[in-house]
Amino acid sequence: MKLLLIEDNLAMQTSLQRAFERRGMQVVTCADGARALDRWQASQPDVVLLDLSLPGVDGLEVLTRARAEGLRTPVIILTARGAVGDRVLGLNTGADDYLAKPFDLDELEARVKALVRRQPSERHDTPEYCGLRVDAQSGAVYFQGQALELAPRESALLRALLARPGQAVAKERLFELVFAGEADVQPDAIEVVAYRLRKRLATTGARLVTLRGLGYLLSPQP
Repeated sequence: MKLLLIEDNLAMQTSLQRAFERRGMQVVTCADGARALDRWQASQPDVVLLDLSLPGVDGLEVLTRARAEGLRTPVIILTARGAVGDRVLGLNTGADDYLAKPFDLDELEARVKALVRRQPSERHDTPEYCGLRVDAQSGAVYFQGQALELAPRESALLRALLARPGQAVAKERLFELVFAGEADVQPDAIEVVAYRLRKRLATTGARLVTLRGLGYLLSPQP
């Protein structure tokens, strides 16, 4: 089992990492909210343990962006914000569970295992298209069984297009999905992501097609 621990308190991070590794789990750590999505995408964890008070980007914003990009990994929020309103906000944002600090380690481990047990019956990978497939649990995109190395925005764009293979998706809709919560980004930025993704797909069975006035679609390589 692999955990991603997003926690900026280094003492807490070290303590939890050692405790879970003694229990036979692999733990990837991240202390910066601004880097959390990259680490999430790269590590493909089974469960994410997410603190709310993070430098760079707040934990709730990290969760909001992750869900907008299609990352469905179960998330347990760990935070000193124990008020009912904070718990409700975290769960409504997309968390699967919530544990207020200080907490009992045995209880946290039990909640982690409960979420992992729940996953197999809920997992529905996307149908394969041109050799491409999205893993429903991690959000990673695979080509013929091999994970593609994609930046988070490239991955978000490809997942959105694979949700409607062979059909045009409007640029405006793709922009909303790829740049969720980023108010300072111009709409034309989606064209840069599309350009980069098109190059990434060159060695796969799919190509990214631009339809002027309509948006983008995926189609088989000629």
